[in-house]
Amino acid sequence: MDLILWRHAEAEEGSDDLARALTHRGRQQASNMAHWLRKQLPDGYRLLASEARRSQQTAALLAKSYEILPALNPNASVEQVLQAINWPAPGQTIVLVGHQPYIGRLAATLMSEQPLLWSVKKGAIWWLSHREKHGIEQVRLKTMLTPAQLESLR
Repeated sequence: MDLILWRHAEAEEGSDDLARALTHRGRQQASNMAHWLRKQLPDGYRLLASEARRSQQTAALLAKSYEILPALNPNASVEQVLQAINWPAPGQTIVLVGHQPYIGRLAATLMSEQPLLWSVKKGAIWWLSHREKHGIEQVRLKTMLTPAQLESLR
């Protein structure tokens, strides 16, 4: 299974957390990352977003069709997210557009088996790959890319 953890791009401030929209800068960050991802992703990937407007706006820049899962909302736990995506479903590629702090906790848990909080920049992706080799489960980091790094590649 390949799992791309994509933190939503920069969003407006607001008291209604689920209604917060992307800023102009956030739309540009998400658009650039979506453009890069389209070139990398295999056919048949699943695109998942939370119920938050900013998450859905980020996902929509990658594809017109995506699944909305309440289990990916901002207050989700690592366990809820792993259950919702059926980790580690073999042969699948999932792009999960979500939120801190669970994106950072997911990356830490899957890569180090430690319940740490790793910092994940807005609009960044962490592309993880799960496999079993010689009877041992492995999670590898394939790519970590921030909007600023992507911009510097242009």
